Amino acid sequence: MDVATLMLIAYRAMDERVIRAMRKAGFDVTVAQARIAQRIAEGGSRLTDLAEQAQVTKQTASLLVAALEREGLVERIPDPADGRARLIRFTQKGRAASEQAREVVMGVEQEWNDYLGAELAACLREALTRLREITDPYR
Repeated sequence: MDVATLMLIAYRAMDERVIRAMRKAGFDVTVAQARIAQRIAEGGSRLTDLAEQAQVTKQTASLLVAALEREGLVERIPDPADGRARLIRFTQKGRAASEQAREVVMGVEQEWNDYLGAELAACLREALTRLREITDPYR
């Protein structure tokens, strides 16, 4: 099996764990909504940037953001750099959800580290971090 597929399998396993935990905690989110939410910058993000980074159309991103708004996880605010534009940012509830998701991710990573052992886990992280230098245009 090729390396990209192996990485995708691990990514999907992480997604499933996070979404399951979020739903159990009362946050009704989908994988697609979570992928948009993952890309929201600290000070907020424009819809076009979220769409580009999530590799979806602007219309799809708009629908996903609207669903997150209905859940009270994000809000749209005026962009201080451009009065015509709007930023999407987390609400207090959204920040709490994001923090909870981060804790789940850290827990799963610890499970993987325990399974792989410290040395192999460190090598995996180093290799993926280096690979990001040539594969992630949004870093």
